[in-house]
Amino acid sequence: MARRRKQTKLSLGGAILVIVAGIIFKMIDEQTNLSGTQGSNTNYASVSVATKSGVDYGSTSDDHPTEALASTVLSDKVKQTLKAKSIRFNGTGAFLLNNNQTTLNTKVSSAPYVQLSKIDSLGRAGMVNAWLTKAGRQYQNRTETGNNRTIEPVGWHQLQLSGRYSTLYNRGHSVGYALAGNIKGFDASEADAQNITAQTAWANQSSNGDAANTGQNYYETLIRRALDANKKVRYRVTPTYDGNNLVPAGNHLEAKSSDGSLEFNVFIPNVQPGVVIDYATGHAKLVN
Repeated sequence: MARRRKQTKLSLGGAILVIVAGIIFKMIDEQTNLSGTQGSNTNYASVSVATKSGVDYGSTSDDHPTEALASTVLSDKVKQTLKAKSIRFNGTGAFLLNNNQTTLNTKVSSAPYVQLSKIDSLGRAGMVNAWLTKAGRQYQNRTETGNNRTIEPVGWHQLQLSGRYSTLYNRGHSVGYALAGNIKGFDASEADAQNITAQTAWANQSSNGDAANTGQNYYETLIRRALDANKKVRYRVTPTYDGNNLVPAGNHLEAKSSDGSLEFNVFIPNVQPGVVIDYATGHAKLVN
């Protein structure tokens, strides 16, 4: 009789272990499907991300976003944050603020620097101010300088794409590696949460000085060329959020050289042709 009770207890214990294990595996599976990974082809949260009526999202093969897509991130809150008297689409992806003029002070006598803001309570990067010179430029690759560490910034839910880019998100620098990677004390890797946001591939990579496609890299190229010509540049980048959204609506870029030969004041919308993004969470889906 005692042996039978012992067998019953063992059977009951085994059943409980099976049930608990099943619950744990289900939770892990659900979490994986929710967050996604960089190497997956799954289109995460495709049901919960809604498109906006009447918006031309374009295609993943497009060079740059349409004005309609770029304008989807210009909410009233974002416009208030930008504090611009005028906002005009330039036809190639970006918005010109205040006729492309900035009030940045270029009367700086210090060594080159990068001033980062503390991340906020949501883990988001804030404004970055910089004084840039040729001495602070970085010409070596990340592996050579040991700046190849990475993090996944808040709102990072990667999505695989086809067309011009293979993935939706890049670890977007506010102040880029090539501009300031040689400044002492500045972490130019992709692992500093104060300087990295979930930025779309288009907004981050376009497009090495090509005026027909003006993402953040286009404007960074203008600064690189100025620095290489021994000019000194004041630079400010402000990731701009709509309320408590984890993913920025875009980056507000301002730059001015001390000799006045370089100046811009632009907003780079954090959008991707052919994709709709839920900026509150970072989830996204393909539209075209």
